[in-house]
Amino acid sequence: MSVIAKEVLLNAFNMNCVGHIHHGMWTHPQDRSTEFNQLGYWTELAQLLERGLFDGLFIADILGVYDVYQQNIALTARESIQLPVNDPLLLVSAMAGVTQHLGFGITANLSYEAPYPFARRLSTLDHLTQGRIGWNIVTGYLDSAARAMGLNEQIGHDRRYDQADEFLDVAYQLWEGSWEDDAVLADRQRRIYADAHKIHKVTHRGEFYQVEGYHLSSPSPQRTPLLFQAGSSARGIQFAARHAECTFVNHATPAAGGQAAYRSGGGRPPATGFESVYGGRRYRCANRRRGAGQIP
Repeated sequence: MSVIAKEVLLNAFNMNCVGHIHHGMWTHPQDRSTEFNQLGYWTELAQLLERGLFDGLFIADILGVYDVYQQNIALTARESIQLPVNDPLLLVSAMAGVTQHLGFGITANLSYEAPYPFARRLSTLDHLTQGRIGWNIVTGYLDSAARAMGLNEQIGHDRRYDQADEFLDVAYQLWEGSWEDDAVLADRQRRIYADAHKIHKVTHRGEFYQVEGYHLSSPSPQRTPLLFQAGSSARGIQFAARHAECTFVNHATPAAGGQAAYRSGGGRPPATGFESVYGGRRYRCANRRRGAGQIP
């Protein structure tokens, strides 16, 4: 009986800080994570991963701080437990500039973003990376972030996913519907850069967002970036099954995670893996949401 070969996609996991998961490792003499504030640290890492034939670099992120233990940040600061932590989006263009094939999955919390400017930021990165950007969609889990953003506490768990569904609905309209594929002419002779008749206003009136405007970026290689999601609650799995092309799984086997998402999401099985699966550019372009029924 022949064995069907399966492709394994390798994805590095990091965070724009000193202490990501293995706290205390920064004290090892050979550890360089205290250089996270230096651009060379990230460009060298990106080049190393590409030489090692990795498909992507996934960058985690949080908003807020861990301040529950003893009601302060003493331990968090002493051990550098994801503090300080810098913005992951600002690393991508530099790393893309020194690589050709490495993909980048960045984490961004949509609960404290507006879809109109955020959609432009990801379109910009999709242009600059030539289609190598992905977004890990999170809604947050720290009350400290909510207080820092002017709220007394976080919005309820399932309500955050309701908001996230609407955020994605707006983003899809901006990414996919505002500019037609052939809207950009760049015609020097006729002095016409873009055809206004092929650039459409997005009008959205929803519960969480009111948007009326044109997407500010012309169509990027992917339009919609590769979408990750890591929710493991019933509502999170439902959200992932609707939107995500790659999911983090928290089950005994990847198959169990896929079956749970399949049941909760109306029959759309997402891509799953032993931790997360991240596709290189050639993989993503062949399996876009607009053309594929499911991602293998």
